[in-house]
Amino acid sequence: MPSRSGAQLSRKLGQKKQRPLTAEQPQSPPNGAHIPFPKEPRLEPPKTLVPQRSIYFSSPKGHPARLGSDFFDQPAVLLAQAFLGQVLVRRLDGGTELRGRIVETEAYLGPEDEAAHSRGGRQTPRNRGMFMKPGTLYVYLIYGMYFCMNVSSQGDGACVLLRALEPLGGMDTMRQLRSAHRKGSARALKDRELCSGPSKLCQALAIDKSFDQRDLAKDEAVWLEQGPPEPREPAVVAAARVGIGHAGEWVQKPLRFYIRGSPWVSVVDRVAEQGTQA
Repeated sequence: MPSRSGAQLSRKLGQKKQRPLTAEQPQSPPNGAHIPFPKEPRLEPPKTLVPQRSIYFSSPKGHPARLGSDFFDQPAVLLAQAFLGQVLVRRLDGGTELRGRIVETEAYLGPEDEAAHSRGGRQTPRNRGMFMKPGTLYVYLIYGMYFCMNVSSQGDGACVLLRALEPLGGMDTMRQLRSAHRKGSARALKDRELCSGPSKLCQALAIDKSFDQRDLAKDEAVWLEQGPPEPREPAVVAAARVGIGHAGEWVQKPLRFYIRGSPWVSVVDRVAEQGTQA
């Protein structure tokens, strides 16, 4: 990730706007196109919200209420940081609940961001979830076989990619779901390998394209709960995003965030960690 952790980042403000759908375009930046860097205002801390009980869902006894729509209604950079430490819950058809604490995210800032699927304001049937209200899931397929799960934020075409979880509950089921996608008699997966990557966590939670455009604040099969209190505030590393080599100058922007020292993170950036206070 980026060599400049702690750099001030741009913010995209304003409500989501709907745009006419256009035909699917190639996911690569236009030849010769150059999108200037946005101004980098001083960021305020991400929102800390009290969990809300939804009329659409009652939390099981012993678990906190789900986080409501207000939590997601903040710019992508702040939302990406606010996700860290919160608990993602997936309820399977049989009632089994899988839980994981979010430890790694990436922010995508919308039309100005050359690495975003919405770069240049492009809206297609595939990425429509990025332009819907904050808290809407954007699930897409990569390499023809793996899924990645994003959550729309405040700002037109902006979202947050969920990159890694610390498994908290239902690990045997997660392991079975992950093994179903592996060929042959592969070795048993270690706990830290279950959700250490965006496609891995989708496999472990049985997230597929059917979850695209669902509302994370209201859905009954997947939701977000406030994470357990920590003895002290964890150190957050800001580093470059992973796998966006085509994005020009945006490649080095510190828009990936992870909890320092977590063994569940997908990729550790030692250079970025040097500038992070423990």
